[in-house]
Amino acid sequence: MLLSCSIFRLFCIILLLQLGSIYTKDFTALCSTCRQLVDDFDKGLEKTAKQNFGGGNTAWEERKLSKYETSEIRLTEILEGLCQSSNFECSHMLEENEEHLEAWWFKRKTKHPDLFKWFCIETIKVCCPKGSFGPDCNTCIGGADRPCHGNGKCDGDGTRAGNGKCSCDEGYDGEFCLDCSDGYFNSLRNDTFFLCKECHESCVGCSGGTNQHCKECRNGWVKDQEGSCIDINECIKDPAPCSDDQYCLNTDGSFSCKACDIRCTGCKGDGASSCLNCADGYKDEEGTCTDIDECTEDPASCSDNQHCLNTDGSFSCEEKVPAFNSEGAKTGDSPEKHEDL
Repeated sequence: MLLSCSIFRLFCIILLLQLGSIYTKDFTALCSTCRQLVDDFDKGLEKTAKQNFGGGNTAWEERKLSKYETSEIRLTEILEGLCQSSNFECSHMLEENEEHLEAWWFKRKTKHPDLFKWFCIETIKVCCPKGSFGPDCNTCIGGADRPCHGNGKCDGDGTRAGNGKCSCDEGYDGEFCLDCSDGYFNSLRNDTFFLCKECHESCVGCSGGTNQHCKECRNGWVKDQEGSCIDINECIKDPAPCSDDQYCLNTDGSFSCKACDIRCTGCKGDGASSCLNCADGYKDEEGTCTDIDECTEDPASCSDNQHCLNTDGSFSCEEKVPAFNSEGAKTGDSPEKHEDL
């Protein structure tokens, strides 16, 4: 019996946690839906501002326009343009709260011109003012004007959801986003402003923005006599860090090994002009390894009954195909001679 009660309590706790999660998610979605509905309403106001007028009689238009401006006809036209047919959440919210929108239109609009504030925040209470969160619209850390002191996002900001905790922007840390994260330093701080900037790429921790302000140097960097972190040129080390068919390319804090050009046997850089020696099939011409045309060499590279075909760094020999005349005899063959008896 006790075991059954414990299991039941555990089930209830899990269910409540799940419902709490859904509740939070619902309020975030509801606020978003309400904001979209109000945006669509504002677009409807613009669209119907001078609808069905423009006949040329200005005095008549002004009289009719003043009546149409606050008329039920105009409101109906605006409401019919709200919510796409596929947006169930918007349609459901409109259906449940159409009377509130009518009340605002006929009785509240003059005193409460901000529809979003009156409808979404104060009336159906699915949103909060910017810089506040949760069911009671509590003020975010750092104040409503600069949530998280301007260095992060307040969880639930502007909705009836969230817990108000700060999610700090890159470079900032701490509960209030008033600390610099690793790799950043505080460059400015006063009563209202706190700015973190990134350390120099050579630093592990720093007190300023140059390589002279490093607490330690990153791998691939070393401190010089003046205390600045400078790049280590791995490419001049002995033994060389790359294989014989590669050249070393130094980069800030590191290096990479690149393949030599196919025309090279060993190289000191990119391209055929950086070869230490030319590969087989190539020759040095004014400091650049170029292809040897074996087909023009003497003695010939192929036999008399073969064609020579030069390729990059090599050549090939192809058998000549004999040609035949219309009578089927090989061209160039002489007919067999017979002496008269």
